[in-house]
Amino acid sequence: MLYGKDLKEYDNLNVEDLLGQLSAEELEQLSSEVDPDDSLLPPSQRCKDQTNKDPTGPLKRRQLLNFLTKFAKEQEDWPEIKKFIPGIKLGKVWVPKKGDPKGGMEEKIILDLEDGAEEALGNATEADLVDLAGILGLHSMLNQDQYEASILNKGQSLGGNFESIVKSTKPKKILPPEPDNMTDPEKTAKQVAENDPNLTNLNWNNIKYIPRETFKKLFNGLKTNTNLVELNLSNTGLTDGPAEKLMEALKVNESLRKVNVESNYLSGPMIRDLIEALLDKQNVIEFRATNQRPQIMGNRYEMEIAKLIQQNKTLLKLGLNFDVPDARHKVATQLQSNNDSCMYY
Repeated sequence: MLYGKDLKEYDNLNVEDLLGQLSAEELEQLSSEVDPDDSLLPPSQRCKDQTNKDPTGPLKRRQLLNFLTKFAKEQEDWPEIKKFIPGIKLGKVWVPKKGDPKGGMEEKIILDLEDGAEEALGNATEADLVDLAGILGLHSMLNQDQYEASILNKGQSLGGNFESIVKSTKPKKILPPEPDNMTDPEKTAKQVAENDPNLTNLNWNNIKYIPRETFKKLFNGLKTNTNLVELNLSNTGLTDGPAEKLMEALKVNESLRKVNVESNYLSGPMIRDLIEALLDKQNVIEFRATNQRPQIMGNRYEMEIAKLIQQNKTLLKLGLNFDVPDARHKVATQLQSNNDSCMYY
């Protein structure tokens, strides 16, 4: 039932016959009212053509621009009621009304204070009011120095009022830059090769332009050195080529405890090989190799490194970033276990 009528008589009607009795205009109107827009279609296909005119021809953009430019130039300007004269204002000049500039819309606030409080506020200086505003937490009325002075009860400095100029704090004494690393790579590499007992900590950090041959000389000397305990090669431009000699040295050296090769140009496979070399003697307790130029090692090498760390029972600290959560968890668990049962400190 719809509006009191039985609709069963329309069940057997043929829709095609009904549509065939409609004119083209009625079909167009019915289509615009019934068919919903398909959001999956682009607007050019979703919007129906609203014009019945035949196209005048193919679009010629340059010709159309020339026509519009010519048509705009031929149009006459609108007539001016008053001619423009430089320096003379046209029309009425706005003059504000005399009286209350705010229009008298604000209500006056009356504070009912005790006699003692009213007398104290009446005799208070502006610096006292600044302190009071800081205690009440009115941050927008004060600058940072005034608020800190009021909270810490330091007293306001001279000129400490609500309209005081914000002053910059005096910067702390700037420390001079750290001097360059003056270590001589050639000399120290020779000391390592000669197994100098006085050289236990070698620091080549931040030394630029170290020749590849010097690296190889150092790493070849490490194979027979028994006194060097700590090796720092951070930010020295170390690449995979010389690092292969370091990998060979780590397999046979028994004195090294700390190795740092951070901020260099080592790839993921080379870092994996260096960590694998630590398994032969297992005497290194700290290995750092983060912040390499190829920042991403890859999931495969991270998981392989994690498996190698699980086989190392002496490594206590590892400076390396893992993107794979599983590898990060395995490494952290193994390092924690090594620290709990460590032999070196």
